[in-house]
Amino acid sequence: MQSVRIYEMPDCKMVSSGIGMFGDEKIRLFEEWLSSQKRGMFPKDFLFCMEGGFVWLYQYEEGMSVPDSLKIVDFPGGLYAVAADIDQKTDQQLMKAEVDRFLQENGFERDLSRPELGNIITSPLAKEIMGYEQMDYYTPVKPKKQ
Repeated sequence: MQSVRIYEMPDCKMVSSGIGMFGDEKIRLFEEWLSSQKRGMFPKDFLFCMEGGFVWLYQYEEGMSVPDSLKIVDFPGGLYAVAADIDQKTDQQLMKAEVDRFLQENGFERDLSRPELGNIITSPLAKEIMGYEQMDYYTPVKPKKQ
């Protein structure tokens, strides 16, 4: 059984928190707005780390009501290798090795031009039952150069 999957995200628009740290006003306002969005079958929010903090994104849909304090940005899609684990308990070294092995065996390599993303995939009910949240880790990839 494979524990890494390939996912292709289309180019799209995303609502962005801007760069901040948890507890900062930007992230708090984004989180407040995000919690007002109707939950779908799959999460539409993604978090990534960059110099200066975190950026939280949410897939924008036409007609969405977005506060002026949040920006709508272009998101360059692409291929991602996705692995799941327990949020904040992931053995990053082991996961990296597993993803790299999968990429090597399947004709991909890491795409360092795009950030790694993550999102929580656990519903509130499942979290209540399990006592923790699962997270999907998205590693940007591209076809391996020949």
